[in-house]
Amino acid sequence: MSGRESRQLGRWGEEQAAGLLRGKGFQIIEANWKCRFGELDLIAEDGAYLCFVEVKLRKNDAYGSPGAAVDWRKQEKLRAAAEVYLVQHPTKLQPRFDVVEIYAPQGAHTAEPEILHWENAF
Repeated sequence: MSGRESRQLGRWGEEQAAGLLRGKGFQIIEANWKCRFGELDLIAEDGAYLCFVEVKLRKNDAYGSPGAAVDWRKQEKLRAAAEVYLVQHPTKLQPRFDVVEIYAPQGAHTAEPEILHWENAF
């Protein structure tokens, strides 16, 4: 898969995750927010929470679950990026880190991907 195809699949996955979150009543504030520490896939409000959502997509779990890729190194990068975001966008909402796992066997052509939302994942 080329870099371009990978980015397109990633965007498709993030759109699927955003749709699921909207359906649960979340308001999407930002998508693909970047700073020098990395990228936050989705930032969403859920009542009293400002959720930093990492989206992971896999065709299957042959190499582990998608969420397993959010290891301690990735978590540290996400925390650092979230700190920058919060400095630039002060809020009274409680920060929370969520993970959305997407199983899409046919990639972006998957008619009904399996989507799992893990609130307060780390």
